[in-house]
Amino acid sequence: MAFDKQQFEDILNDFTIDSDELREIAGAFRYDLKQGLKDPDLSSMRMLKSYIGLPTRKETGEYLALDLRIRLDGDGKFEVLKKVAKPLVVPGKYNYIAADATAEQMFGFIADLVEEAVEGDHTKKYFLGHTFSFPSEQTDLYNAKLIIWTKEFATPGVEGKVVNDLLKDALHKKGLDNVEPTAVINDTVAVQLAAAYKHDNVNIGCIYATGHNTCYLEPYADKAQEAMILNLESGGFNRLTPGRFDIELDKVSEKPGEQRLEKMVSGRYMGELFGMALAELFDEKGKNYGFTSIDMSAIMDDEDPQHPAIIKLVAEKTGHTLDAADADKVQDLVLRIVNRSARLVAASFVGILWQLQGAEQHLAPQTIAVDGSVYEKMPHAKENLMKGLSELLGEDAAQVTTVLENGGSGLGAAIAAAVAASRR
Repeated sequence: MAFDKQQFEDILNDFTIDSDELREIAGAFRYDLKQGLKDPDLSSMRMLKSYIGLPTRKETGEYLALDLRIRLDGDGKFEVLKKVAKPLVVPGKYNYIAADATAEQMFGFIADLVEEAVEGDHTKKYFLGHTFSFPSEQTDLYNAKLIIWTKEFATPGVEGKVVNDLLKDALHKKGLDNVEPTAVINDTVAVQLAAAYKHDNVNIGCIYATGHNTCYLEPYADKAQEAMILNLESGGFNRLTPGRFDIELDKVSEKPGEQRLEKMVSGRYMGELFGMALAELFDEKGKNYGFTSIDMSAIMDDEDPQHPAIIKLVAEKTGHTLDAADADKVQDLVLRIVNRSARLVAASFVGILWQLQGAEQHLAPQTIAVDGSVYEKMPHAKENLMKGLSELLGEDAAQVTTVLENGGSGLGAAIAAAVAASRR
């Protein structure tokens, strides 16, 4: 079979964002940001305070990040002294995130990991920081009260509680009173802290993976407040126009009407969008083929003019056999979806950069720390993100560098613990 040419072009157009629209989105992102600084209820983003700024890079000493023991040596140098990698779920053995588990079991298990990380030492003083990427009410670096579980977590007895209090009780029961929980941060904030320990001018941190979120250092230049990292929960940004496939995907998603930006850019949803578009081309609208972002990477990696890998993959997933010309179109479709994703992320970055620039004529040097499989591994994602930045910033784009910060969760948590300890 051959794809209908006009139908294919219409689908490509649905995933296309031109320069004017991209600039409008960046402006809308900055507007939403400014509204959120006045009152988070005025923004589609949560604008959550982290109660921490950037590290001085003079932080030193041994700290815990739950199952990691890390020594900070200052100036970006550190060493992981002990790593205990044990999941909260082992099918057939235990499941501490299920509805029939208890908070005591979950935090008891975590306390066991901490004990292993300190190698049974119950005397040496340790400060502990950890990432906690669930909706929480946070009043300072220590106090994070879980609002509601997400991501399939259902352990009762945790919602409405300060997670560090639960952890502290569990540590006490193990005789680990020498370990003091001091800091709770979001994983995106951890990425920014980890990168800022090693690089200059890291004013933006981002997760660009299965999910999507961004944080930034708000300078509060016009207020008598210390600069602080704000976790935007930017996946919820909704001042942009979804395409018809986005609308259909949203209808069948777990939470319709929420996380508009995330559903348009993240790895979790890109495969679904591609599958929906392909189903239309095969005249099987509504059929779910189960494509993933990994499949999309494989499609873009097929550089053979006859596209045998694409033909094989599509046949396995859909039961349809493509010719080389239509396989080429499939590759174009994947590239367009990834390109749109990267451009939208670039627009969100530019909205923040304009906020940081303020009334200054030119942008100061900026480093954006990014963690995540889409940025790191998806072909053309980083390239198109940088093109989007150049398109919007012009000459000022030369001031912007992006760096990969993978594994920043542990290091960022240790830095947060060090900052909390220094405030005592």
